[in-house]
Amino acid sequence: MDWKKCSVWMLLPLVFTVFTGVGLWIVYFIAVEDDKIYPLNMANRKPGTRRPPYISIAGDAPPASCVFSQVMNMSAFLVLVVAVLRFIQLKQRVLNPCMNISGLIAQCLSSFGMSLLGNFQFSNNENIHNAGTAMTFGFGALACWIHSAMTIRLNVKNEGRKAGIPRVILSTAITLSVIIYFILMLQGLHMHAARTQWTAVMFFLAFFGTFAVEFRHYRFEITCTDIQEPFLSFSENLSEVSEYQTDQL
Repeated sequence: MDWKKCSVWMLLPLVFTVFTGVGLWIVYFIAVEDDKIYPLNMANRKPGTRRPPYISIAGDAPPASCVFSQVMNMSAFLVLVVAVLRFIQLKQRVLNPCMNISGLIAQCLSSFGMSLLGNFQFSNNENIHNAGTAMTFGFGALACWIHSAMTIRLNVKNEGRKAGIPRVILSTAITLSVIIYFILMLQGLHMHAARTQWTAVMFFLAFFGTFAVEFRHYRFEITCTDIQEPFLSFSENLSEVSEYQTDQL
Protein backbone atom coordinates (compact mmCIF):
# COMPACT_ATOMS: atom_id res chain seq x y z
CA MET A 1 0.00 0.00 0.00
CA ASP A 2 1.31 3.44 -0.95
CA TRP A 3 0.54 5.47 2.16
CA LYS A 4 1.42 8.72 0.37
CA LYS A 5 -1.62 8.27 -1.87
CA CYS A 6 -3.99 7.50 0.98
CA SER A 7 -6.52 10.15 1.93
CA VAL A 8 -6.31 11.62 5.42
CA TRP A 9 -10.04 10.82 5.72
CA MET A 10 -9.14 7.19 6.38
CA LEU A 11 -8.15 8.31 9.88
CA LEU A 12 -11.71 9.30 10.78
CA PRO A 13 -13.15 5.78 11.34
CA LEU A 14 -9.89 4.73 13.00
CA VAL A 15 -10.06 7.69 15.38
CA PHE A 16 -13.64 6.73 16.24
CA THR A 17 -12.64 3.14 16.97
CA VAL A 18 -9.62 4.02 19.10
CA PHE A 19 -11.25 6.95 20.91
CA THR A 20 -14.41 5.04 21.82
CA GLY A 21 -12.57 1.87 22.82
CA VAL A 22 -10.05 3.68 25.03
CA GLY A 23 -12.77 5.88 26.53
CA LEU A 24 -14.99 2.95 27.50
CA TRP A 25 -12.10 1.08 29.08
CA ILE A 26 -11.19 4.19 31.07
CA VAL A 27 -14.78 4.24 32.35
CA TYR A 28 -14.47 0.57 33.27
CA PHE A 29 -11.22 1.00 35.21
CA ILE A 30 -12.54 4.05 37.07
CA ALA A 31 -15.62 2.09 38.14
CA VAL A 32 -13.50 -0.88 39.25
CA GLU A 33 -11.16 1.36 41.25
CA ASP A 34 -14.15 2.98 42.95
CA ASP A 35 -15.58 -0.48 43.82
CA LYS A 36 -18.73 0.21 41.81
CA ILE A 37 -18.50 -2.95 39.69
CA TYR A 38 -16.84 -6.35 39.77
CA PRO A 39 -13.84 -6.90 37.47
CA LEU A 40 -14.61 -8.76 34.27
CA ASN A 41 -12.07 -11.47 35.12
CA MET A 42 -13.73 -12.38 38.43
CA ALA A 43 -14.77 -16.03 38.31
CA ASN A 44 -18.01 -15.66 40.28
CA ARG A 45 -20.01 -12.73 41.51
CA LYS A 46 -19.75 -12.38 45.28
CA PRO A 47 -22.31 -10.79 47.63
CA GLY A 48 -21.62 -7.11 48.27
CA THR A 49 -22.32 -3.58 47.18
CA ARG A 50 -20.61 -3.92 43.80
CA ARG A 51 -22.63 -4.69 40.67
CA PRO A 52 -22.00 -6.65 37.43
CA PRO A 53 -19.57 -4.94 35.03
CA TYR A 54 -22.11 -3.92 32.39
CA ILE A 55 -20.99 -0.86 30.45
CA SER A 56 -24.11 1.02 31.57
CA ILE A 57 -23.43 0.13 35.21
CA ALA A 58 -19.76 1.14 34.92
CA GLY A 59 -20.83 4.57 33.66
CA ASP A 60 -23.73 4.97 36.07
CA ALA A 61 -22.16 7.01 38.91
CA PRO A 62 -19.63 9.85 39.12
CA PRO A 63 -16.80 10.24 38.29
CA ALA A 64 -17.09 7.43 35.70
CA SER A 65 -20.48 8.71 34.51
CA CYS A 66 -18.93 12.07 33.56
CA VAL A 67 -16.35 10.36 31.34
CA PHE A 68 -18.98 7.98 29.98
CA SER A 69 -21.30 10.81 28.92
CA GLN A 70 -18.51 12.67 27.15
CA VAL A 71 -17.26 9.55 25.37
CA MET A 72 -20.72 8.53 24.19
CA ASN A 73 -21.62 12.03 22.97
CA MET A 74 -18.39 12.38 21.00
CA SER A 75 -18.72 8.85 19.63
CA ALA A 76 -22.33 9.45 18.57
CA PHE A 77 -21.21 12.54 16.65
CA LEU A 78 -18.39 10.63 14.92
CA VAL A 79 -20.77 7.82 13.95
CA LEU A 80 -23.10 10.41 12.40
CA VAL A 81 -20.25 12.00 10.41
CA VAL A 82 -19.02 8.62 9.16
CA ALA A 83 -22.60 7.67 8.22
CA VAL A 84 -23.11 10.81 6.12
CA LEU A 85 -19.73 10.52 4.37
CA ARG A 86 -20.32 6.84 3.65
CA PHE A 87 -23.73 7.68 2.18
CA ILE A 88 -22.21 10.34 -0.10
CA GLN A 89 -19.39 8.00 -1.09
CA LEU A 90 -21.80 5.31 -2.32
CA LYS A 91 -24.59 7.56 -3.61
CA GLN A 92 -23.61 7.40 -7.26
CA ARG A 93 -22.57 3.74 -7.16
CA VAL A 94 -25.60 1.96 -5.74
CA LEU A 95 -28.21 0.62 -8.15
CA ASN A 96 -30.78 0.46 -5.36
CA PRO A 97 -30.71 3.79 -3.47
CA CYS A 98 -33.05 2.38 -0.84
CA MET A 99 -30.25 0.22 0.52
CA ASN A 100 -27.89 3.18 0.86
CA ILE A 101 -30.61 5.28 2.48
CA SER A 102 -31.47 2.41 4.83
CA GLY A 103 -27.83 2.16 5.88
CA LEU A 104 -27.73 5.89 6.60
CA ILE A 105 -30.95 5.81 8.62
CA ALA A 106 -29.84 2.77 10.63
CA GLN A 107 -26.52 4.42 11.51
CA CYS A 108 -28.24 7.68 12.44
CA LEU A 109 -30.68 5.87 14.74
CA SER A 110 -27.80 3.95 16.28
CA SER A 111 -25.99 7.26 16.83
CA PHE A 112 -29.08 8.70 18.52
CA GLY A 113 -29.27 5.64 20.75
CA MET A 114 -25.65 6.22 21.80
CA SER A 115 -26.48 9.78 22.83
CA LEU A 116 -29.39 8.48 24.93
CA LEU A 117 -27.05 6.01 26.62
CA GLY A 118 -24.58 8.75 27.46
CA ASN A 119 -27.03 11.34 28.76
CA PHE A 120 -29.59 9.20 30.59
CA GLN A 121 -27.78 7.01 33.10
CA PHE A 122 -29.34 3.68 34.05
CA SER A 123 -30.19 4.70 37.63
CA ASN A 124 -31.67 8.07 36.58
CA ASN A 125 -34.03 6.94 33.81
CA GLU A 126 -33.99 3.22 33.17
CA ASN A 127 -36.61 3.24 30.41
CA ILE A 128 -34.87 5.83 28.22
CA HIS A 129 -31.50 4.21 28.88
CA ASN A 130 -32.79 0.79 27.84
CA ALA A 131 -34.38 2.31 24.74
CA GLY A 132 -30.99 3.77 23.85
CA THR A 133 -29.37 0.38 24.38
CA ALA A 134 -31.88 -1.32 22.08
CA MET A 135 -31.42 1.34 19.39
CA THR A 136 -27.64 1.21 19.58
CA PHE A 137 -27.35 -2.56 19.34
CA GLY A 138 -30.39 -3.21 17.13
CA PHE A 139 -29.92 -0.54 14.48
CA GLY A 140 -26.14 -0.85 14.78
CA ALA A 141 -26.28 -4.54 13.88
CA LEU A 142 -28.69 -3.77 11.02
CA ALA A 143 -26.33 -1.10 9.66
CA CYS A 144 -23.44 -3.58 9.78
CA TRP A 145 -25.31 -6.11 7.65
CA ILE A 146 -26.44 -3.46 5.15
CA HIS A 147 -22.92 -2.14 4.68
CA SER A 148 -21.50 -5.65 4.45
CA ALA A 149 -23.89 -6.43 1.59
CA MET A 150 -23.15 -3.15 -0.20
CA THR A 151 -19.40 -3.64 0.20
CA ILE A 152 -19.46 -6.98 -1.63
CA ARG A 153 -21.94 -5.91 -4.30
CA LEU A 154 -20.34 -2.55 -5.18
CA ASN A 155 -16.75 -3.83 -5.04
CA VAL A 156 -15.20 -0.36 -4.71
CA LYS A 157 -11.65 -0.34 -6.14
CA ASN A 158 -11.93 -4.13 -6.56
CA GLU A 159 -11.69 -4.48 -2.79
CA GLY A 160 -15.17 -5.87 -2.24
CA ARG A 161 -13.99 -9.21 -0.90
CA LYS A 162 -11.04 -7.77 0.98
CA ALA A 163 -13.34 -5.53 3.02
CA GLY A 164 -16.61 -7.43 2.62
CA ILE A 165 -15.65 -10.82 4.01
CA PRO A 166 -14.25 -9.42 7.30
CA ARG A 167 -17.38 -7.30 7.60
CA VAL A 168 -19.66 -10.30 7.14
CA ILE A 169 -17.66 -12.16 9.81
CA LEU A 170 -17.86 -9.18 12.17
CA SER A 171 -21.59 -8.72 11.47
CA THR A 172 -22.19 -12.38 12.30
CA ALA A 173 -20.15 -12.08 15.49
CA ILE A 174 -22.02 -8.91 16.48
CA THR A 175 -25.43 -10.47 15.87
CA LEU A 176 -24.60 -13.62 17.81
CA SER A 177 -23.05 -11.62 20.66
CA VAL A 178 -26.12 -9.40 20.97
CA ILE A 179 -28.49 -12.39 20.97
CA ILE A 180 -26.39 -14.27 23.53
CA TYR A 181 -26.11 -11.11 25.65
CA PHE A 182 -29.87 -10.70 25.96
CA ILE A 183 -30.39 -14.43 26.62
CA LEU A 184 -27.79 -14.47 29.41
CA MET A 185 -29.16 -11.27 30.91
CA LEU A 186 -32.72 -12.61 30.99
CA GLN A 187 -31.45 -15.80 32.67
CA GLY A 188 -29.73 -13.78 35.38
CA LEU A 189 -26.20 -14.81 34.35
CA HIS A 190 -24.98 -11.26 34.70
CA MET A 191 -21.22 -11.78 34.76
CA HIS A 192 -21.31 -13.76 31.52
CA ALA A 193 -23.80 -11.29 30.02
CA ALA A 194 -21.52 -8.38 30.87
CA ARG A 195 -18.52 -10.06 29.23
CA THR A 196 -20.61 -10.75 26.14
CA GLN A 197 -21.74 -7.12 26.03
CA TRP A 198 -18.15 -5.86 26.10
CA THR A 199 -17.27 -8.35 23.36
CA ALA A 200 -20.14 -7.14 21.17
CA VAL A 201 -19.09 -3.51 21.60
CA MET A 202 -15.50 -4.31 20.60
CA PHE A 203 -16.81 -6.06 17.48
CA PHE A 204 -18.87 -2.97 16.67
CA LEU A 205 -15.82 -0.73 17.00
CA ALA A 206 -13.74 -3.05 14.83
CA PHE A 207 -16.45 -2.99 12.14
CA PHE A 208 -16.55 0.80 11.95
CA GLY A 209 -12.78 0.88 11.80
CA THR A 210 -12.91 -1.07 8.53
CA PHE A 211 -14.42 1.94 6.74
CA ALA A 212 -10.86 3.23 6.56
CA VAL A 213 -10.34 0.74 3.70
CA GLU A 214 -12.63 2.70 1.34
CA PHE A 215 -12.08 6.14 2.87
CA ARG A 216 -8.40 6.01 1.97
CA HIS A 217 -9.34 6.39 -1.73
CA TYR A 218 -11.49 9.50 -1.31
CA ARG A 219 -11.33 13.07 -0.14
CA PHE A 220 -14.35 15.09 0.95
CA GLU A 221 -14.33 18.83 0.36
CA ILE A 222 -16.82 21.35 1.76
CA THR A 223 -17.62 23.98 -0.87
CA CYS A 224 -18.72 27.50 0.08
CA THR A 225 -20.28 29.65 -2.67
CA ASP A 226 -21.75 33.14 -2.92
CA ILE A 227 -25.55 33.35 -2.88
CA GLN A 228 -25.50 34.62 -6.47
CA GLU A 229 -23.95 31.36 -7.61
CA PRO A 230 -26.25 28.59 -8.95
CA PHE A 231 -27.81 26.57 -6.14
CA LEU A 232 -26.20 23.20 -5.50
CA SER A 233 -27.91 20.14 -4.13
CA PHE A 234 -27.26 19.17 -0.53
CA SER A 235 -24.81 16.41 -1.38
CA GLU A 236 -22.97 18.53 -3.94
CA ASN A 237 -22.77 21.50 -1.63
CA LEU A 238 -21.71 19.42 1.36
CA SER A 239 -19.02 17.47 -0.32
CA GLU A 240 -17.35 17.26 -3.68
CA VAL A 241 -16.20 13.69 -3.59
CA SER A 242 -13.31 12.61 -5.76
CA GLU A 243 -10.91 9.70 -5.82
CA TYR A 244 -7.17 9.91 -5.75
CA GLN A 245 -6.96 7.26 -8.45
CA THR A 246 -9.07 7.24 -11.62
CA ASP A 247 -12.75 6.96 -10.73
CA GLN A 248 -15.04 9.94 -10.31
CA LEU A 249 -18.19 9.51 -8.27
